[in-house]
Amino acid sequence: MDDLYDEFGNYIGETVESEDEAENDDAGPSYVYDEESDEEQPVQNDQALMEIDGATSNAVILHEDKQYYPTAQQVYGEEVETLVQEEDAQPLSVPIIAPVEQKKFQVQEADLPPVYYSREFMSDLLSFPEGIRNIAIAGHLHHGKTAFVDMLVQQTHDLQERLEKRVGRRRDEQLRYTDTHFLERERGVSIKSAPISLVMQGTRGKSHLLNVIDTPGHVNFVDEVACSMRLVDGVAIVVDVVEGVQINTEQVIRHAAREDLPMVLVINKMDRLILELKLPPTDAYFKLKHVVEQVNTIIESTLGRDGEKKRLSPEKGNVAFACADMDWVFTLQSFARQYSEKFSKLDPGEFSRRLWGDIFYNPRMRKFTRKAVDPGAKRSFVHWVLEPIYKLYSHTISESPEDLAETLATLDIVLKPTQLKSDAKVLLKMVCAQFFGEAGSFVDMVVQHIPSPLEGAHRNLERYYTGPIDSTTATAMSKLDPEGPLVVQVTKLLNNTDASGFDAFGRIMSGTAYPNTTVQILGETYSLDDPEDATKATISDVRIACSRYSIPVTGLPAGNLVLLSGISNSISKTATVIPLSLPNDEDPYIFRPIRHMTESILKVAVEPINPSELPKMLEGLRKISKSYPLVTTKVEESGEHIIIGTGELYLDCVLHDLRTLYAEMDIKVSDPVTRFCETVTETSAIMCYAITQNKLNKVYMVAEPLDDGIAEDIEAGKVSMTRQPIREVAKFFQDNYEWDVLAARSIWAFGPEEQSPNVLVDDTVPSTTDKKLLKNVKESIKQGFSWATREGPLCEEPVRNVKFRITKVELAEEGVRRGAGQIIPAARRAVYSSFLTAQPRLMEPVYAVHMLGPADAIPALYTVLTKRRGHVLTDGPVAGTPLYAAKALLPVIDSFGFETDLRIHTQGAASVSLVFEKWDVVPGDPLDKSIKLRPLEMAGPQQAARDFMLKTRRRKGLAEDVSIQKVLEPELWRGLKESGMLD
Repeated sequence: MDDLYDEFGNYIGETVESEDEAENDDAGPSYVYDEESDEEQPVQNDQALMEIDGATSNAVILHEDKQYYPTAQQVYGEEVETLVQEEDAQPLSVPIIAPVEQKKFQVQEADLPPVYYSREFMSDLLSFPEGIRNIAIAGHLHHGKTAFVDMLVQQTHDLQERLEKRVGRRRDEQLRYTDTHFLERERGVSIKSAPISLVMQGTRGKSHLLNVIDTPGHVNFVDEVACSMRLVDGVAIVVDVVEGVQINTEQVIRHAAREDLPMVLVINKMDRLILELKLPPTDAYFKLKHVVEQVNTIIESTLGRDGEKKRLSPEKGNVAFACADMDWVFTLQSFARQYSEKFSKLDPGEFSRRLWGDIFYNPRMRKFTRKAVDPGAKRSFVHWVLEPIYKLYSHTISESPEDLAETLATLDIVLKPTQLKSDAKVLLKMVCAQFFGEAGSFVDMVVQHIPSPLEGAHRNLERYYTGPIDSTTATAMSKLDPEGPLVVQVTKLLNNTDASGFDAFGRIMSGTAYPNTTVQILGETYSLDDPEDATKATISDVRIACSRYSIPVTGLPAGNLVLLSGISNSISKTATVIPLSLPNDEDPYIFRPIRHMTESILKVAVEPINPSELPKMLEGLRKISKSYPLVTTKVEESGEHIIIGTGELYLDCVLHDLRTLYAEMDIKVSDPVTRFCETVTETSAIMCYAITQNKLNKVYMVAEPLDDGIAEDIEAGKVSMTRQPIREVAKFFQDNYEWDVLAARSIWAFGPEEQSPNVLVDDTVPSTTDKKLLKNVKESIKQGFSWATREGPLCEEPVRNVKFRITKVELAEEGVRRGAGQIIPAARRAVYSSFLTAQPRLMEPVYAVHMLGPADAIPALYTVLTKRRGHVLTDGPVAGTPLYAAKALLPVIDSFGFETDLRIHTQGAASVSLVFEKWDVVPGDPLDKSIKLRPLEMAGPQQAARDFMLKTRRRKGLAEDVSIQKVLEPELWRGLKESGMLD
């Protein structure tokens, strides 16, 4: 009996089955599988069953060893690879098989939209540069640039069916055809430049191809404007007639004048004079004249005497009057032509010249006079142009449908009875459409006053091409030879719809661009001396960019704007595309990098919330740098990833694109800070020197501040060490700043970059320095100078407005002992030591604040600025309006949240533009260790420099304070210490 049970009490004897269990054994489910359970075992006879039963084991099987379910191999087969994961390896919010996502960050047409012209005719026009005009539409924020382009689009594209489908509020919304980015449409402000190509007819029926680029109007995005202006032959300046010339318009006019770009003026929103300001026609004329004079004043102040030739005036035909909202535009010439259609004997050319200025019309004598004959005499512009428009508006708005039909019939304007009962805005639009016609007058103005690509090619070569103008390649570019070598100037990278990549947008300078062509990409830093920035790529696709759609072409000749796919990986900001080999084996040259109107001064640090996503963020930062022309990304010594931009809105858009378009991840962003610069206010107290590591070479230097104006001239490109011979550079300093001949001809370099505001001068004399040996180490000293001025000694910010004089150099005779590894660090220390002994100071960027608003907004501006170290320069009324304008200065570091603060104080009535104005010295001595800064307390006015320096060093992970002892040579340090100069 004891043999039937084990020590745990488990039964181990033979199993006795009842007859019922034996009968039901096959019917019950089998839950326990063994490895051979799925293989069929044919039962041959009872003897086989006995053998199987005999092999059955009665061993105890633990729970975890039992197999209740078949294995994956048993279910799917041995050849199928299976993966078993832990229970919570994937969150429930993530699907096991993710659906295919169609990412879309831009508004795009599903197919080419219908147009009122033949696309075959458009493709024929591409080959005739005389009939092409490349223009940029530029101006201030909300002055109607995008609305003006919408007007041109609606007159060339069949969008009526789409617009009629709009209901409710969307019916009154602006089309904004060139605002494709979702962020642009959400915020109602253009962020990116948008090109579009249109075939339009002039008033005489001749067709022209207009390559138009709609540019942003916000002051933060002027980098997009500068990139667009490099590609075009002229600029159409759009100005709101009520607000007049605002700060961004002023920046654009000055930039176009310096770049020698022809300009035309479009005075927009003319209906505001009638419907909003309700100005009488005579007062409206003076308002219009004031706007034209504002523009001319800026041109003349920029160009001096040459500005007279560039004046804009309606009688010249380079000023148009428009109301983009009502879809009309006219020039004096087109208005005179309307009269000539009524009166056949009237010469429209002669008549238009008498429609502007102090020219009066005498109805009794039917003559024009220079002086008013009667006290109530009206100027010809008022009598012949403004009064008819005023009457047209007043009759359309106020008359009953029956009376209006009779009035319009006298003007040959015919509307259906149902149309006459429309809303006032819709009715005005229909009446104006028939009265003014299409935008042929704008086309005539552009064709007459903006050169064709063929006429503008020479200007592009002279101003921007770094190579010789008499070479075969340059000759082909000046003639726009479609058979010449392919040369494309790329200034912008445009997103794909899903933001997965970029297309290069540029202008074909010569040759013809074909798909599947292998080309060479020359970057901004390429030169014959440093040819590293050159790569090969293949053009996969050639298209004409039209903002919401693009037209693929088999080839695009010179003179046109082009979108190239497949080459963007090799481009960072701008580039020059050339063939693999130029004719006659000529050396390749690039087009100069773009000179922007402002600079990036605001910066934030970013890092991923999940550290493992750092590579993903770095890839996003690379794409951000490609997408925004003025954005700079870099890594600080502390490991911070820095993004530098022009302003708060700019950085906000950059961070939005980084999060949603390019990196698609969550990031942490630091509080915004600003860039600083370092400068000196006096000459070095002593001639400082630095000894090389091998103790055989010694470099002596003295630092002193540059004369006022030199830094600005260097940055503006008025003088250049690379583009001009030393004689021209010397003459510039002699004539403008009264430098002596020897000092002017001894300038070695500007630093740290080619157009940076620091000067290195060789002030050595042969009696103390071996000039032959000095010439051998010149490049090494220049490199040390560039290194030191790029990262100054106070807080590793760039040095500005300092002249460094090399006074003496002692060098070893053997060339091996004065190599670059010895000289460069010594030159850097010599720069640092001379800098720190010359009363070093910090410089901060300062914004110019331009405010426009009602009169009660001015006190609010004073209140907000007082709290932020700012001050008002001027304020006063805007002529002909109830608005007031003010200009103030505000340190950038105190500007964060300023716009929001001012809007709260003015209930949103004031609009503000913040533009970088200048660098200013921060009050206080940054090296004054007697200043005690307490935590959580605001630093005093004279403690600001010390406060900024210490916080910047702390943020960058540098030592707490600047140690002059580490920079100066030990002997020099002891001598200064004993003399008491360092106390």
